[in-house]
Amino acid sequence: MFQEIYIIEDEIELLSELRELFKNEKGFIFKGVKTEEIEIALTDIPALIIIHEDRINSNIVDLCNIIRKNEDNTITPIIVVTSNRENEHRIDVLKTAVEYYIKKPLNNSIFYYTIKNIIRLMHSNRTVSPLTGLPGNVQIQAEFKKRLLKKDEFSILYIDLDHFKEYNDTYGFSKGDEIIKLTAKLIAKSIHNEELDNTFIGHIGGDDFIAIVPRGKHEKVCQDIICEFDIKIEEFFSEEDKKRGYLEVANRRGVIEQIPLTSISIGVVDVDRGRFKNTLEIGEVGAQVKHVAKSIMGSSYAVNRRKSHNE
Repeated sequence: MFQEIYIIEDEIELLSELRELFKNEKGFIFKGVKTEEIEIALTDIPALIIIHEDRINSNIVDLCNIIRKNEDNTITPIIVVTSNRENEHRIDVLKTAVEYYIKKPLNNSIFYYTIKNIIRLMHSNRTVSPLTGLPGNVQIQAEFKKRLLKKDEFSILYIDLDHFKEYNDTYGFSKGDEIIKLTAKLIAKSIHNEELDNTFIGHIGGDDFIAIVPRGKHEKVCQDIICEFDIKIEEFFSEEDKKRGYLEVANRRGVIEQIPLTSISIGVVDVDRGRFKNTLEIGEVGAQVKHVAKSIMGSSYAVNRRKSHNE
């Protein structure tokens, strides 16, 4: 997989040096970007942005703020290369969420491995959902395995939205993304309000989430999530749809169907010591109990408390 790295400078200097430095690395592509092209370049979401302050005609702080305010590049790492050695200036730049401030003259070996290590770290962090900022499947599976190995007892909340596809089809993916972000915030808020220890929240993908809370501490969390969601979700529907209480959506045959407004379903699995051998078994039970919750009209949760066959 190629890693695109953008070098922002109005006069080419650093770009040439980096291409020479990485000439034996086939996985890296370095592109030069002038400051007036930054908005266009950000649509490509590069793996890394390097700003050569000595060769730009813009204020470095303003430029960094433009990058950080771009929704798609909030987690794109930034390196600023500069000959400015004033600490006050360095602090002003770092305040814009720049990861590295590297002073010239450059040590090529240090610069080379700094870039390599940032890319390696970002490759690992790409498993984090860019939409919600929550851990993705890699971390979710690792969390399950860790707790099973430690023989912990905990409750898992499998959370997803009902009739979300129809909402996207009607209102568009942009509005749908806002609901996904809202859901992530409500889950985190509900767990935080209970002041629970040893919790975990993950974003499986799409409208699917997972949360881990201490064994038996799920009731209040589920109730809070549902209550908050049912209140906030109304903001995402037109007055006409809210008044009707459903969406009118054409199916594949062109027939208009009445689809309930988006709700939230939670399937809870209590993981007792020795009940599950692996994460696959947990996932299978989680899918079953979530199906039970989704079969209930409106927002709801269902709990699976069955013990293992060996108990």
